[in-house]
Amino acid sequence: METLIPEVSRLLSDTLSPENAHVSSATDGLDLLSLLPHFPISLIVIATGGDRQGLRVAAATYLKNFTRHHMEEDPSNPQLHNEFRNQLALALLQVEPTVLKVLVEAFHLIVAKDFVKEDSWPELVPELKSVIQNSNLICPSASSQWNTINALTVLKTVIRPFQYFMNPKVPKEPMPSQLELIAKDILVPLQATFRHFVDKALSLQDRIQVEFEQILLIICKCMYFAVRSYMPSALSPLLPSFCYDLFRILDSLSLDRTSSKDGSMLRLKTAKRSLIIFCTLVTRHRKHTDKLMPSIINCAFKLAKQSTCIAKLDPLSERIVSLAFDVISHILETGPGWRFVSPHFSSLLNSAIFPVLSLNQKDIVEWEEDTDEYIRKNLPSDLDEISGWAEDLFTARKSAINLLGVIAMSKGPPTVSSVSKRKKGDKSKGRQQRSVGELLVIPFLSKFPMPSDGEETSSKILSDYYGVLMAYGGLQDFLREISSEYTTTLVRNRVLPLYSLGQCSPYLIATANWVIGELASCLPQAMNADIYSSLMKTLTMPDIGNINCYPVRASAAGAIAELLENDYVPADWLTLLQVLVNGLGSEDESEASLLFQLLGTVVEAGQQNVATHIPVIVSSIAGAITKHLPPIPEPWPQVVEQGFAALAVMAQTWQDYMPDETKKQQNQEWQCGRAAIARTFSSLLQQAWLISVKPMDSAICSTLPPPSCIDDASALLGFIMQSVITLEEVKELKITELLAVWSDLIADWHAWEEIEDLAIFSSIREAVNLHRRVDYTDFFMRRMSSHISSGSTRTIIEGISAFVTEAITAYPSAMWRACSCVHALLNIPRFSFETGTVKQLITVAFTQAAFSRFKDTHNRPAGLWKPLLLAISSCYLSYPEKIKQILEKEKDNGFLLWACGLAHVSSSSFEPSLSSESEIKLAVITLAKVVEQLLGSPSDSDIKIYRDCFVSLMEACIHLKEVGQEDEEEEDGAGDIENEASDEESDDDEDSEEDEREETEEEFLERYAKAADELSEMVEEGDVEYEAQELELGSLDEVDIQKTVLSLVQKHRQILIQVQALPLPYSVFQRVLSTFPEYGLLFQVS
Repeated sequence: METLIPEVSRLLSDTLSPENAHVSSATDGLDLLSLLPHFPISLIVIATGGDRQGLRVAAATYLKNFTRHHMEEDPSNPQLHNEFRNQLALALLQVEPTVLKVLVEAFHLIVAKDFVKEDSWPELVPELKSVIQNSNLICPSASSQWNTINALTVLKTVIRPFQYFMNPKVPKEPMPSQLELIAKDILVPLQATFRHFVDKALSLQDRIQVEFEQILLIICKCMYFAVRSYMPSALSPLLPSFCYDLFRILDSLSLDRTSSKDGSMLRLKTAKRSLIIFCTLVTRHRKHTDKLMPSIINCAFKLAKQSTCIAKLDPLSERIVSLAFDVISHILETGPGWRFVSPHFSSLLNSAIFPVLSLNQKDIVEWEEDTDEYIRKNLPSDLDEISGWAEDLFTARKSAINLLGVIAMSKGPPTVSSVSKRKKGDKSKGRQQRSVGELLVIPFLSKFPMPSDGEETSSKILSDYYGVLMAYGGLQDFLREISSEYTTTLVRNRVLPLYSLGQCSPYLIATANWVIGELASCLPQAMNADIYSSLMKTLTMPDIGNINCYPVRASAAGAIAELLENDYVPADWLTLLQVLVNGLGSEDESEASLLFQLLGTVVEAGQQNVATHIPVIVSSIAGAITKHLPPIPEPWPQVVEQGFAALAVMAQTWQDYMPDETKKQQNQEWQCGRAAIARTFSSLLQQAWLISVKPMDSAICSTLPPPSCIDDASALLGFIMQSVITLEEVKELKITELLAVWSDLIADWHAWEEIEDLAIFSSIREAVNLHRRVDYTDFFMRRMSSHISSGSTRTIIEGISAFVTEAITAYPSAMWRACSCVHALLNIPRFSFETGTVKQLITVAFTQAAFSRFKDTHNRPAGLWKPLLLAISSCYLSYPEKIKQILEKEKDNGFLLWACGLAHVSSSSFEPSLSSESEIKLAVITLAKVVEQLLGSPSDSDIKIYRDCFVSLMEACIHLKEVGQEDEEEEDGAGDIENEASDEESDDDEDSEEDEREETEEEFLERYAKAADELSEMVEEGDVEYEAQELELGSLDEVDIQKTVLSLVQKHRQILIQVQALPLPYSVFQRVLSTFPEYGLLFQVS
């Protein structure tokens, strides 16, 4: 240790050097020293006693990363590990704030494993309790060496893991004993300390003591973590006292007079945490907080009414107002909530909600300085569901709109009352009772007059009407429940007249557009034509003087998209398309991006109505995208990505529009249109991937084009390949060159995300099909210059296979798709003698990736087994001996492990079973080969495995014959299924008419646990839609299955009929004889 510390200090100092060589050398040196057992302890010593702050922070940072890297390993020396964690805990109690902030992250990792997961640190809580009690601010009379702020920070880190359920799949999970101990021994005694510091902090009045505020904030966070999911029995009796102190803190706030000083910000953070605690108590622990609700309501009201000065509030103060609204919404959704909140409805509307909704100077400044931020905050597209349980609304305006919607939906107190119950999200109460929306909200909003033509922006009438429109945007759920005539009257009288004003404020027009978008789902079809006409005018609204009208155009685009998605059909699709295409010429990337996005929605909604116009407009769209392509390989701007997304929708729409083959004239026109679209797509991809990648200097000669929107680009490439019929078209459209770049791009793809990967897999299948159709020159197998390195070459199939290999190790759905591609890549391409090496290389890579993934899950049967084992089957059938060697090299008895797994998934008892004909056929061929290989050199140790393989082989043969019969039965029963579904829908409709009932806490926990279990299963297993995929078997599809199996049985009959070697289960034996009578004689003992 004495020599280790100076050496580590020197190397850490070198990592701070501006010289890259010194940093690299120091990093390598630290990596070597990290193998020494006392290395982490030396980092703690440096972090606490280093001579410079930079060195101390560097040591803390290295320790954090070191701990994260080694956390999953079991300590080789438990005694030394215990010493390390104890020294780290002691260091946390004394270090400066900057080092504490870093070290506490390392401590969190150790706590999560040692204390929470393994419960192997029994002395932690008693010692932490003693340290807190004797720390410098809690026991100031003693000369304590412990820092109170640091000690409480350690406590917060220890409690933090308990904010979530330890096992969310269990409906009634027992209270963790560690949390109960912390609550009883530390948090309960700490309540007196909390009140003491609340008294001290509030007694200072205009002065702020930073340390006091830090203590209050940390204790609040500790309490929040303790009760967010659980409720320790020791804490529940103290909730009234604790909440009383929170009320005092919140009542002390005057939000319009807060400063940006550290102490004031800490007080605001404590207030924010207090309101979050109230939300948690109301939603999660009702039976403990019902008696506190009146006080919580009064406290939230006081804060909400400070919204009158919303324009003057800083973001944190506005967040407090937002949370105050959320608390009221939460309470209103509970059983007794109506009784507490309803007397204040009028006051809330007048004094709290409406002031937040009205136009203020901050809105105008934000509009001028950052239109995108203005739209995000004030014209939100995420108000899909108004709910009292909504979280993370963040802005006061969003929370006020949400609360207004909840109030409007209220129809009086619930019919069932219970202190331990909560409402469900369903808001369909009795149809006869009138809601507060009809009785109060709409009449309140109706008293504000509509602005006259040319109304000044500064006028109160305009400001108020802006608030009225904001309010209407939050009433979609309420308006959906009442008659369409009501909505028609409201929109016709209070919204549409704004579009007729000669000089209406753009602030109002943008908000009116947003309102129409929000209400699109409840607007009657009869008035949609008038609304659409008004929106089309504002879609091209020019800037007015110095006012940028982009928010007007953006909100119009959003509203038009909502109308189309709610089944509105414009009278003239071509005019709409022309307006959009003409607007794409804008040099402003935001404007063009907006129109590209709307264009995609229009094409998706219009389908066949729009498809006929695609060949006419696609060239102009591609030209508009080309204008925004960067000249050198750098990430594409958003406008280019939106453009490619729109073209991908067009490609899919054109494919869906394909006419029936019997309509020759239409089919010829469609083929000509497809060819024209493919030429445009090819030209665009050449511009993006081939032309723009030509470097200006030799320094970037090996640079690939950017992988931007690779999914949409893959969709375009897939469309091009689908359209190709002859080899001449391959040359004309430069498909070989595009495939070479594309295969390099996806070979280097690591940003796995489901939405991004779908078209890549689809294009892989199209590439294989293209090779099968027209690749007579083997361009698919030809080695071509790679963009990754100017000195290397790689075939297209190798680039594609690299992507597939990586995908096998990615998320479950990608693994399913990748395994499907394995069959296509091995069984369809025509590999010559010269390209046989390529096939062997990719086969080995596929095998290693699939077997590695299988090994990770082989301890328990899982749905992921099937695609992995079948992928290895295709590899094995390609090179039996080579793949057997690879499997044995990967793991001892690896071949037998795979064979045993394949037998298991092929048996009748496995779920999900082999379901498609190609899956079963591949399993049968493979099992037959495996059984023959095992019987070729039989050994006593392998008897069970080849018995299992043979039993599964026979079961799969039976299953294969049954599949065809099942398909016929399913077709016959399709009509019955539709009728049953129809009956179920009508039953659901009847159920939805039932009165609202409340959900008990037990029901809530059961629902929570079920959702967690389903989510976990979905993450582990992936999408079930890929379980029944038909596999590309190529020449294997021509194999006569029954002849193959019969030949195997005849060849090895003597071994197979030995009772001690292979007794077929009687049930399987009977099914074999029933399905294949010809096997009867073969299984008889002579």
